[in-house]
Amino acid sequence: MCGIVGYIGKKNAVPILMDGLSSLEYRGYDSAGIAAMDKGQLCMSKRAGKLKILAECLKKNPVKGAIGIGHTRWATHGEPNEINSHPHYSCKSDFVIVHNGIIENHHELREKLKKEGHKFRSQTDTEVVVHLIEKLYKGNLLKAVCAAIRQLHGSFALGVISTHHPDMLVAARKDSPLIVGVGKGENYIASDVPAILKYTREVIYLDNNEVAVLTRDKVALYNTKEAPIKKKTAKIKWDSASAEKAGYPHFMIKEINEQPQVLKTILNHRIKGNRVVFEKFNISEAKLKKINNIQIVACGTAYHAGLCGKYILEKLLRLPINVDTSSEFRYRDQIITKGRTLIIVVSQSGETADTLASLREAKKKGAVVASICNVVGSSIARESDGVIYTLAGPEIAVASTKAYTAQLTTFYLLGIYLGRIYGTVSDKATKKLLGELAKVPGLMTQSLKEHKKVKKVADQYIRRYDYRLAEQLMFLGDEIWRFKDPKKALAFAQQCAKKSHSAYGKRFGDFPFLYLGRNVNYPSALEGALKLKEITYISAEGYAAGEMKHGPIALIDEFPLVVCITPQSAVYEKMLSNIKEIRARKGVVLSVATEGDKEIRKKEYSDYVIEIPKIDEFFSPLLVALPLQLLSYYIAVGLKCDVDQPRNLAKSVTVE
Repeated sequence: MCGIVGYIGKKNAVPILMDGLSSLEYRGYDSAGIAAMDKGQLCMSKRAGKLKILAECLKKNPVKGAIGIGHTRWATHGEPNEINSHPHYSCKSDFVIVHNGIIENHHELREKLKKEGHKFRSQTDTEVVVHLIEKLYKGNLLKAVCAAIRQLHGSFALGVISTHHPDMLVAARKDSPLIVGVGKGENYIASDVPAILKYTREVIYLDNNEVAVLTRDKVALYNTKEAPIKKKTAKIKWDSASAEKAGYPHFMIKEINEQPQVLKTILNHRIKGNRVVFEKFNISEAKLKKINNIQIVACGTAYHAGLCGKYILEKLLRLPINVDTSSEFRYRDQIITKGRTLIIVVSQSGETADTLASLREAKKKGAVVASICNVVGSSIARESDGVIYTLAGPEIAVASTKAYTAQLTTFYLLGIYLGRIYGTVSDKATKKLLGELAKVPGLMTQSLKEHKKVKKVADQYIRRYDYRLAEQLMFLGDEIWRFKDPKKALAFAQQCAKKSHSAYGKRFGDFPFLYLGRNVNYPSALEGALKLKEITYISAEGYAAGEMKHGPIALIDEFPLVVCITPQSAVYEKMLSNIKEIRARKGVVLSVATEGDKEIRKKEYSDYVIEIPKIDEFFSPLLVALPLQLLSYYIAVGLKCDVDQPRNLAKSVTVE
């Protein structure tokens, strides 16, 4: 899960590479590096840590050249340090590569190459590729790259330059995303569009086992057998400003606030009169009418959207709906009936490795595959029988927000669309459902105006933690008194507090969170817990509220916070009963409730209340998502966490 970028042209490549890596840093930020070639000489600079460390290094020791490649890393093989950072050199430093993906047979290749005299510098799987190219090179870089990748098992997106070909950049892909940007007198490669959007809107999406040879004035495409192929360029229609912060302190809060507009865009594009329209769905009504079971496959936040989709589609279609995580689905002996099973894969990036593998497995077994995806031209979108784009625009923060509610909205629309085909949703019901859905963007805007109240709740809970921390520091006792100088004693206490705050404070020590929901908002509880875990590192669990007595109730005392999703609904009274069980055990309760609900505000039920506007229970997950996202965001900010780039996570999981 890394970001790569490459440039060949007449300008200095380094500022362009660094600009591209900045746009791709959400894909990996353990380390970063660039290599450029000037007057036939390769020069490299790479550093462990965030991209700004590399930028500082380049200020002191500039690198230049009109051809170059860059990389921002999320470590898979080898710890995140400078040696393991990309790019990687060959033995004689005449070839250099960047790589996204995993080479599964790297150990076997490494041992063979070492016996042949190749010297390895790193512990990465990537380095075997550059040594393999070096070994196979006989004067033709394209042939050497193609011969090398024919020996690789696993996934890769590669960028390769060599001193033997100072006017050539070679790129290749298999199961890891890679695009080619086409300019005038200059060309580019990148893992994702934002990296090069400032410089060109014309792109070529490389498919599996395709190789691109870039010069200043030309892009030539080949398969791995070196046979030429032809592909059309695509024009990117969205603006680079969409991938910028626009004055917000973090991408996450910007993307939370974009949700009302995203939903408006979706509804404007998808609703025509009293009908739902998917222009490029490409699965005929005749084929859809043969479907008798549906399986939803996704990972992470998209999986939670899929779980909510199960409730939506079952209610509207009266068909059996199953939901599976992609990493499990691909290894099970799935029950798929050819032409009768519809697999719906959900992915923001369209490049999620396990989801893509599941899609391919399902197609092999004869399933009809539809995808719900945000990125136009992505692998999942291209390989599905039909695709519905979520139209959310670029999502940069690692923790997904607007993509989630866009996926939910798409499930509602898909349910209505299929319901009309199956005859389970009447004209009257369609009108009512679309009318309710049309209210959501306005209600979202109304809900977001209450963000200060959510911040207040987050701040109050952080203060509870700070008191607990102070309580723990009191036990320093004898350690403090060993200092004769009170200033040194105070400095020691402050050092301990700081250490405590960073070591276990950001996990809230013994303050786990529990999220509870029922029915269509059970997935909301799972998603709320995931958001908190992702960006605050606090232990959090999401549960169906009815399952609380089957284990989670053991966690409840006066310290954990229990977030109860309790809007007005058919299960409202059941949720109140669950809350009473929590309160009987001194549990601290934060209720997410319908505006104007006086009962839930009573002290016997809630310590804190966050309100959402009144809405039909069926559509409530769209509104519930916002305060849960805001709560996680404000706690993360209060704890000084890296909101947009949380540790150990990357935006697009393109490796298994």
